[in-house]
Amino acid sequence: MQVKEVMTREVMSVGPDASLFEIAVLMRDEDIGSVLVTERNEVLGVITDRDLVVRAIAEHRDIMLTKARDVMSDAVFCCTEDAPIEDVLDEMAGEQVRRVPVLNGARHLVGVVSLGDLSQAKARRAGDVLKEISQPH
Repeated sequence: MQVKEVMTREVMSVGPDASLFEIAVLMRDEDIGSVLVTERNEVLGVITDRDLVVRAIAEHRDIMLTKARDVMSDAVFCCTEDAPIEDVLDEMAGEQVRRVPVLNGARHLVGVVSLGDLSQAKARRAGDVLKEISQPH
């Protein structure tokens, strides 16, 4: 089974110049904990609710003036839509992530796949990955 069979096609994303205030409101309104930073359908980074706290609030940054590009994590593990779900589950465990942006052959964002999406197809394996992710290294 391939990622494209279980991924979510609707992706919450912002541009690199979005303010942290805008991002926080989006996270609140959509009840999500992370937002991809994209430009022309290319993934530039990701901002999590933890990034907002650790890289912005704890550093006394002005959330109205600070931009996504200033605090995003730019090392984002992505997968392709034709990747086998077993391979992606293994990578998620290794990278210690719960969500992965999905790219097409042109390297453009086409969706996101979560551990929950994959668990529908491989419930037992996803549970093992969740245990691995939750263990301190």
